[in-house]
Amino acid sequence: MIMTGWHADPLVWGHGPRILEVFLEPTCPYSVRAFGKLGDLLAEAGEDRITVKIRLQSQPWHMYSGVLVRCILAASTLEGGKETARTVMAAIGAHREEFEFTKHAGGPNMDATPNDIIARLEAYSGVALRQAFAIPDLDREIKWHCKYARQNGIHVSPTFMIDGLVQADMGSGDAVSDWVARLLPN
Repeated sequence: MIMTGWHADPLVWGHGPRILEVFLEPTCPYSVRAFGKLGDLLAEAGEDRITVKIRLQSQPWHMYSGVLVRCILAASTLEGGKETARTVMAAIGAHREEFEFTKHAGGPNMDATPNDIIARLEAYSGVALRQAFAIPDLDREIKWHCKYARQNGIHVSPTFMIDGLVQADMGSGDAVSDWVARLLPN
């Protein structure tokens, strides 16, 4: 069955005036580390003071990046929307090596098919993705994320933007309190 009339829920949390956009690749270890801090960031800074927007940054050297980005966006079309997508992203992060190639070019995933990857992600996340993954025009969401990153000069992950300005010296290794201080200076 093909889904019609679908809607991809934007990957946005909080509703404050300061906007942090985080460009993440789902299997990048640094992106996984940054993703893991976003909940704490919202809690510490306050959802009424900041808005966090996840932008997906597919990277070809992460061999299943395109499949996983499509899975995350497919999840955002399901019941629960962005929270379902967050569940899928968290499952990828928690089992990152199950979705990655050894040194980007080898290992057990050399024999995995996209169907294997989707089934593995469904098992880890508890989210049935296969039908939403097959939405014919879901690629318009993928293309939007890609185009938006390119328009903003984003090439690697994670990359951080505050109020539309790239923060080249902001990284996943920074403490959440440092992120808060950058977003909400006194």
